[in-house]
Amino acid sequence: MGGLRAEAETPAARLKKRVHRARTGLRRSAVDYFRGDGSDWIALAALLLTIPVITCLTLFDPVWCAPALLVLPIVAGGLLLRPASLLGLYAASALALIVESVLLGPYADGPSRVTPGVMLTVAACGFFGLVIAQFRSRVGVPWRRGGTMLFDLRERIRVQSKLPALPPGWHREMALRPAGGQSFSGDFVVAARTGGGRTLEVVLTDVSGKGMDAGSRALLLSGAFGGLLGSLPPHAFLPAANGYLLRQDWDEGFATSIHLVLDLDSGDYELYSAGHPPGLQLVAGTGRWEEKSADGPLLGVYDGAQFDPVKGSLRPGDVLMLFTDGLVETSERDLSEGLDRLTGEAERYVAGGFHGAAWHLIEAVAKDVNDDRALLLICREP
Repeated sequence: MGGLRAEAETPAARLKKRVHRARTGLRRSAVDYFRGDGSDWIALAALLLTIPVITCLTLFDPVWCAPALLVLPIVAGGLLLRPASLLGLYAASALALIVESVLLGPYADGPSRVTPGVMLTVAACGFFGLVIAQFRSRVGVPWRRGGTMLFDLRERIRVQSKLPALPPGWHREMALRPAGGQSFSGDFVVAARTGGGRTLEVVLTDVSGKGMDAGSRALLLSGAFGGLLGSLPPHAFLPAANGYLLRQDWDEGFATSIHLVLDLDSGDYELYSAGHPPGLQLVAGTGRWEEKSADGPLLGVYDGAQFDPVKGSLRPGDVLMLFTDGLVETSERDLSEGLDRLTGEAERYVAGGFHGAAWHLIEAVAKDVNDDRALLLICREP
């Protein structure tokens, strides 16, 4: 034991231990920094070093390296630093401007001097950078983590909207187009195979508002609805969703929703609606589209609402379409006209099947509509 202890206390062993601790601490600081949890001293030190470099280059050749280049570390600091650190960077930049103005001479001697316009430009960039840094500090989400969080939220909505695989003889697909080409939508889908996999339950919901305005509420509701789906009997889902929405007490607290409960063995289904546009079923035997309208009020309007289903059956060759109002209703077009246009476009896919049709139907019917649009297709193969 004495030999092992002596070997561990040699200068080489102590140096190796210190190097390991330093490397571990540096790696931990870097991880915390990029997660937004660590200190910003690394970024502050790097930006402070750039200021004397820019100052020396300006003094050496003020034509190619103008005094206004000091806005570069200021802009970077507004994105990287906290407000307290940003003030230190601004002080260093102001000192650099003073040094440049003294050594370069009066601005009347040439255009490459420190002019009042340069000082105003640097000051304006510093002001806006400080406003942005204070806003981030108030929100508590630094820019390094903010973009990652938005991306993660978008991916969570996409994953929650993924439809489960269906047994042979069935085809399902969904297309979702947010308003204005944004990444977030007030329309979402939650789906699950319940009853030992024999039943498909799908809920298509349209939250009040559109795009980014409704995206946060859609994310919250999609998580709650996903937890309710399959945990309650089908007839109890919309009443529970209505109660959950009422408890949120939002200013824009309503939503429309349609709940499909489909027996994958027999093709029989129940369709529950909460103020949602009707579903459309293509009956292969007649070649006609039939509206499937269920009774029920909007979600989040009043407590104790009742939701009565409409029943139907999908035979081989039948197709069921569920969609949100952005696909069929606009300020220039009422619901009946929108349904006629949708079924007219859908006729083109009857002969060849509806594989890949959802995205093309949205493109054909509501490509330039400034509203969220979602379309769900459930097909029973002939």
